[in-house]
Amino acid sequence: MLRNDMRLLTHLRHVDLAVPDYDKQLDFYAGVWGLTKVAEDSGISFLAAEGSPEQYVVRLRKAEEKRLDLISYGAATPADVDTLAERLLAGGVQLISRPGRADTPGGGHAFRFFDVDGRTVEVSADVAARQHRRIEEKEAIPVRLSHVVLNSPDLERTRQWYERHLDFALSDTLNSPQAGDVLHFMRINRRHHSMGLAKGPHTSLHHISFEMRGLDEYMRGSGRVMRAGHRKLWGPGRHLAGDNAFTYFLDPHGNTVEYTTELEELDEDTWHPHVYDFSKPEVTDQWGTANAMNELIAKESFNDVDRGVFIAPPV
Repeated sequence: MLRNDMRLLTHLRHVDLAVPDYDKQLDFYAGVWGLTKVAEDSGISFLAAEGSPEQYVVRLRKAEEKRLDLISYGAATPADVDTLAERLLAGGVQLISRPGRADTPGGGHAFRFFDVDGRTVEVSADVAARQHRRIEEKEAIPVRLSHVVLNSPDLERTRQWYERHLDFALSDTLNSPQAGDVLHFMRINRRHHSMGLAKGPHTSLHHISFEMRGLDEYMRGSGRVMRAGHRKLWGPGRHLAGDNAFTYFLDPHGNTVEYTTELEELDEDTWHPHVYDFSKPEVTDQWGTANAMNELIAKESFNDVDRGVFIAPPV
């Protein structure tokens, strides 16, 4: 594993989805979910969070098959992007593109590659910042993208790949007496996790999480989505690992999306990962306010088999 002072990723930028019913998905994310459409061109749209300097946090692309197009992370400089690309090549990682000018809002210097499960990952630097603003009290829209959780059929292999090649560090693990390790929380900065890796039957997206201003805004937003008739999977509650609030919903195509707030920030020099027993209700929800986690809820977040594995998105 790389030393922390050699870590080249800085933060999560955006998550890109391909969707069969494009108009319905766009209405959801730019409507009740509270993102802002900032650009659109022939079946592809870019959605920003008002409190984030990222040009966009979700990209939607009209496609015949539902898939995760890519996950994008930031690096500090173009030189870091180039260095990471060379490291990955030397480590036998399959590059989709070499570092070069990004043809997306904000531009930048970027490249793409496949992770061990065949997901497309992008790393970029020098992306122009979007003019953003402070989210006001009682304004129940996402401040920023919080994290993404991915399903993997070989949890330990995927964890080790991200540690070795991208210098993710383990924050905490959920474990059950029956199933063993079921979820690893992985970080690239002080935030408890930018990515989670979940044990699933196939490679797919588990959920995308959006940070709200605070607990009041998180509850108001959760209530708005519930009143709009979208299916609530789980919540409201508060996890033990990460200490963040959660409410999970299904978007119109069955992707799980989360409102969260108050995710823990760690002292990376002194932090030691915990192993929490996922079967204990106080681990999944400290408050005791969420509906009980069960197999049906878990299966919803397994999502459909991702049809984009080891197939680069067209854009």
